[in-house]
Amino acid sequence: MSEITIPDLAAGEAARKSPRPSTWTEHPLAQLTLVRFLEFTREPEALFWVFIFPILLAAGLGIAFRNRPADVLKIATVTPQLAQSLRQEKLLDVVELPAAAAEEALRNGKVALLAVPGPDNRVVYRYDSTNPEGRTARMLADRAVQRAAGRVDPVASADQFMREPGSRYIDFLIPGLLGMNLMGSAIWGMGFAIVDARRKKLMKRLIATPMPRHYYLASFLLSRLVLLVVEVGVVVGFGALVFGVPLRGSFLDLALLCVLGSLSFSALGLLIASRARTIEAASGLMNTVMMPMWIVSGVFFSAQRFPDVVQPFIKALPLTAAIDALRMNMLQGASLAQLTPQMGVLAGWLIVCFALALKLFRWR
Repeated sequence: MSEITIPDLAAGEAARKSPRPSTWTEHPLAQLTLVRFLEFTREPEALFWVFIFPILLAAGLGIAFRNRPADVLKIATVTPQLAQSLRQEKLLDVVELPAAAAEEALRNGKVALLAVPGPDNRVVYRYDSTNPEGRTARMLADRAVQRAAGRVDPVASADQFMREPGSRYIDFLIPGLLGMNLMGSAIWGMGFAIVDARRKKLMKRLIATPMPRHYYLASFLLSRLVLLVVEVGVVVGFGALVFGVPLRGSFLDLALLCVLGSLSFSALGLLIASRARTIEAASGLMNTVMMPMWIVSGVFFSAQRFPDVVQPFIKALPLTAAIDALRMNMLQGASLAQLTPQMGVLAGWLIVCFALALKLFRWR
């Protein structure tokens, strides 16, 4: 056995402290980023939720809320005279039932409205005022009854139907799903990987190596940016090819918006995972942060439905800013200059969350 000399030990120590990779692929940052990709591709659940789930959701909701003729509403009445008058309205399916059966059908939701004769030759409409179908049925039924009684509209009118891409529900939905996917993949991907490494004491081993600590965090951001190309391409490409969702804004502006949004959500995920020690704790924190934004930020319906008093808080959420900016770019063709408020919100979340995460981050 050969004897190890002190100069040999000193040379090895110097090499360990100052590694000189021969190629860029051997650089510590490149190796750490590659590890992030390998971890992601070896998780079938992650691949499903990032790529397949938003496509299935978009396909299901796009088909369910596709453009189609107006629904025919089913209503009931108890007299032949009313039934004859109501059948003049083509958007009503009128059934004549005995009084008890008609009441039962209304209670069970089998009909949207029940029309019965009232005192003084009046017609009484019974329906649930909180049900949109009931309110629509009431309007259509009264119009049919009035016209059957001889009413003539004082002003002639005509209908012009619009089928312009950009005004459909699927056009509203795709940017919302894209924003939701950017948030979910960034927060979940960042949070779980960091907490799992901390739980397995992998971080403790890494910081004992010559690896600069910022390389470890930067590898997450680099892997997110590369995966971002696939994530955005899958969702936007599916919407454009299958449903004809318009892309009226600049592709470069859309790419910059997605990068800024992904970085903002990654910083939020880093902050959430900065102190958590267990998967359960991280999961609870991430759900607590994301669930309110899923509800109020306008993913599936407009955020304007909420009271005016909470609108400033909703507008300040990163998911709201991301979705509003994506919809303005894709559907209205807005430029980056027009999206300054939304981009300012995202940049603010990025700076504040990343600064706090670096200050609070626990390596052990």
